[in-house]
Amino acid sequence: MDALHYLSQIDSTNFEVEALATFQRQYAQIPVYRQYVDLRGLQHPKTLSQIPFLPISFFKSHEVCPSGSKPEQIFLSSGTTQLLRSRHLVTDLSFYNASLSLGFERVFGPVSDYVFIALLPSYLENGDSSLIYMVDQLIEKSASVLSGYYMSNAATVAAVYNKTLSAGKKPFVFGVAYALLDLAASGIRLTEALILETGGMKGRRQELTKAELHERLMQGFQTTTILSEYGMTELLSQAYCLNDQTFSCPPWMQIRIRDAYDPFDEVPFGQKGGVNVIDLANQNSCAFIQTDDLGRLTPHGFLLEGRIEASDIRGCNQLVD
Repeated sequence: MDALHYLSQIDSTNFEVEALATFQRQYAQIPVYRQYVDLRGLQHPKTLSQIPFLPISFFKSHEVCPSGSKPEQIFLSSGTTQLLRSRHLVTDLSFYNASLSLGFERVFGPVSDYVFIALLPSYLENGDSSLIYMVDQLIEKSASVLSGYYMSNAATVAAVYNKTLSAGKKPFVFGVAYALLDLAASGIRLTEALILETGGMKGRRQELTKAELHERLMQGFQTTTILSEYGMTELLSQAYCLNDQTFSCPPWMQIRIRDAYDPFDEVPFGQKGGVNVIDLANQNSCAFIQTDDLGRLTPHGFLLEGRIEASDIRGCNQLVD
């Protein structure tokens, strides 16, 4: 299956058909998902709402991939020990490459228009991060010697920012929350940059609500908008938030909201509940994931509203509102 062609042809008219076909393949090929579906007794779903969603914790305890397959790359979530980290066994990186390129460009335009300034020290320290892989790909596709990883050094970032503008490119800053706050406190002005926070204080600072974080960053950088993304180790796609804290999914990704107290039922539109994700880029792991996030659907996307009590706090954008 050609990943780029497959994801490019998915839209609202055929999403359900493609999702049901993906379910049948994954039920047949992924042992742990088949066992879970069998326990639920939902081997023949007819609609999206009938598809069983695999609890995200299974990525910690089981190998979620087709039987007999060999992973091309293993992405690990952030965590204190190997035993606590989710493992996403990716057997075909072309799906991640296609998803991140198509997903980025449908929101921001050609990757080659940008210089990427990445402030992701904790992810670099942990290694095997899907976010680092994504940023690596964007840096490479930007084809600019200015794109790269930087610490929160205001003078260095300011120099790269100014050179970017002089070269007729757009500065795009990717940053973990605490690194962006450190940079913003320096008084640097990044008024013409796109600034995207990937969430998480990683124990380096006091946790803030997303609204508080964005307000501090906007004041520090003298800009009117802070962008955000919703992504995680277990997904190969990202949803982006451009304003009003509302995230928008690419056509091959869909959010469904379940009852936080009865995970097998969905709530009415607009009601708060647990976030289920269908990510059709996850063709070779599991495309149907029951996350530990809370959220609600809106006419233009979805809102994040924290974490389900007692779930692990980890991953991209787990700031609690």
